[in-house]
Amino acid sequence: MRIAVQPLLKVENLSIGFSQYFRGTQKRVIHPISNLNVDINEGEIVAVLGASGSGKSLLAHAILGILPTNAIYSGSMIYRGVELTKKRKEELRGREISFIPQSVNYLDPLMPVGKQVQIGLDKQSAQERQKMLFAHYGLKESDGKLYPHELSGGMLRRALFATSVREGVKLVIADEPTPGIHPKALKEILKQLRQFAKEGAGVMLITHDIMSAIEIANRVAVIKDGQTMEISAASAFSGTGEQLKTEYARRLWRALPQNDFECQELRWEA
Repeated sequence: MRIAVQPLLKVENLSIGFSQYFRGTQKRVIHPISNLNVDINEGEIVAVLGASGSGKSLLAHAILGILPTNAIYSGSMIYRGVELTKKRKEELRGREISFIPQSVNYLDPLMPVGKQVQIGLDKQSAQERQKMLFAHYGLKESDGKLYPHELSGGMLRRALFATSVREGVKLVIADEPTPGIHPKALKEILKQLRQFAKEGAGVMLITHDIMSAIEIANRVAVIKDGQTMEISAASAFSGTGEQLKTEYARRLWRALPQNDFECQELRWEA
């Protein structure tokens, strides 16, 4: 008899709305996410793929518990078999659940990156631990004395990894870590995400880069207008997309340059 494996994280029927005032005192709620579903297992990489404004980053912020105060959400978020309440999110954030932000601007421009990595570490061992993290992420000890503007794009991304991902992390959420960077730096980032999964963590890669997604992901969740269109094995993104379940996903795949820009009427915003 086959025993079902409990997902590390399971998000079901997630809906997110924002209350806002208009025309003075009138109030309304807009819903950028209306029916979003995704799950991830230990040691697995799941890419959440969608255009800008599709709700990818809002999913990450909901899991982490960092949505704005005017956010209203419903649905189920279960982490390691237990509901992710507001209190539990606060307890796990930065410890078991790690967030790699989209922009390197999260780094303080007025502080050396070594000092930034030491924030939150035990004061007695912070400096030594920072050196170990730098070595782990391919940064030199002398790099710790540099400010963000003195680092290359790839080095900045690795510094972000060092500040974001610590020992004991079981779920890594990487929000668009690959846009506009040199191919060599891109290769390093994807390699590091693979390493997280190899060490047993679940990795959620939020991206609009189809090729990066299918290069490292086990499964791909395709998001459109705040809804999950389908979740398929990364290997389904091949040929003419005949293994994909929805016409939307097939059109995304066929619209790539290497697929002769078929379905050119489909807008795919970066």
